[in-house]
Amino acid sequence: MTKYADHDAYIAEAPLELRPWLVRLRAQLARVLPDAEEAIAYDMPGFRIGQTIVAGYAAFSKQCGLYLSPSAISSHADDIAAAGLKATKTGVTFSPSRPIPDELVEKLALASRRDQKL
Repeated sequence: MTKYADHDAYIAEAPLELRPWLVRLRAQLARVLPDAEEAIAYDMPGFRIGQTIVAGYAAFSKQCGLYLSPSAISSHADDIAAAGLKATKTGVTFSPSRPIPDELVEKLALASRRDQKL
């Protein structure tokens, strides 16, 4: 059973200083992925097309993460580094002091959508 009923419940439980960033990220992903539906998977909010989570996000104590396909991350590694952000194989972390640029969210979400076998 999942801990959160929906994206609103997840955001309401996040650290107060990160909530505006989660709201913004949610809106950006909804705009860029209009054919995706909001879902909760692995206790994280995400955007699903069919059975595939195309993008997800999370809050931690002092930072947020955006989670996408590994090839979306690797194909935009230079953009991520240029923004001064850190990436793992499947995610990019950012904080209020070093936010993720809107155009990078769009690029990553669209690349992740293309990479999925939908």
